[in-house]
Amino acid sequence: MAMEQLGTAPVTRRGFLSRLWLVVGGAAVLEFLWISAEFLRPGKEGPATPDAGVLAVGPVEDFEPGTVTAFPKGKFYLVRLEDGGFLALHRECTHLGCTVPWIEEEHRFLCPCHASAFDVTGNVISLPAPRPLDLLPIRIENHVVKVDTRKRIRRQAFEAGQVTRA
Repeated sequence: MAMEQLGTAPVTRRGFLSRLWLVVGGAAVLEFLWISAEFLRPGKEGPATPDAGVLAVGPVEDFEPGTVTAFPKGKFYLVRLEDGGFLALHRECTHLGCTVPWIEEEHRFLCPCHASAFDVTGNVISLPAPRPLDLLPIRIENHVVKVDTRKRIRRQAFEAGQVTRA
């Protein structure tokens, strides 16, 4: 009786569950709107710069002739040939895209998936790979080697013109 005098009726289980569903549904709608707004909002990065995707891998002097250096971040190997020239070889096998490690003891790249092998210039020396490893463009500025990881160059064979010289 005391509740009736205050003007409030007792809450039934059905009424409680109806209100609970309204609160949960409202929260779901708000969460959906928040996620949608975050998805549609422009990214925080500024406009792309001309050097976006270009990795400065180090000074020319850091790479001894006859060495192969892996750059996992850029997914490539920087090869310094015996004559001092540079090649940036993409690390994916041209057969099925497996990551090809450099085997120093054998002086070749060997695909662990299907046994394709490539020489230090990326040329195929053992099938089933159909063509050489892809190249990445290199430029040398102020004695610093820079590799453009945005663009892969497909090729059919190694040619001397593909080598970048300091």
